Amino acid sequence: MSMQLNSFSQMLRKPLHWYGFAVVIVVLDQLSKAWAVAQLSAQLPLVVNAHFNLVLAYNTGAAFSVLADAGGWQRHLLSGLAIVAAVWLVVMIYQQPQQRLLCWGLSSILGGAVGNVIDRIRIGAVVDFLDVHAYGWHWPAFNIADSAICVGAGLLIIDSLRRQDKAPG
Repeated sequence: MSMQLNSFSQMLRKPLHWYGFAVVIVVLDQLSKAWAVAQLSAQLPLVVNAHFNLVLAYNTGAAFSVLADAGGWQRHLLSGLAIVAAVWLVVMIYQQPQQRLLCWGLSSILGGAVGNVIDRIRIGAVVDFLDVHAYGWHWPAFNIADSAICVGAGLLIIDSLRRQDKAPG
């Protein structure tokens, strides 16, 4: 029994630092959102410079506010999808902890997904507060979790392209 327990604990340690990175993203995301809710007004942006504001926004929809006006059912659907995705990401990291670039991407997406699902479950919407604009172009408000998801997706694309280059063919 002791041998099985030791083997199980060694198995869990391999991907532990990737899960730890995801937890750091969740903590930074939640702390930044708490700050935004406490310090920012929903009506007025805080101008940081000519191309960047801090503004408090609540997104009840998915990315870019898709489904924001759906009437409330989307909260449960999007939360459920994020939870399923998070479980899948945990398994993927567990299966390939030695694949560094892949796991950086997966753990970034995992941390971002968990950060946003916490908001959906707790308050029914995702808190966004980063606002980028330039030359009449305005990006929808976003947060640290959204940034981590985008960076993670980029890392997965790079990892995929690197694997294709190495594949015999």
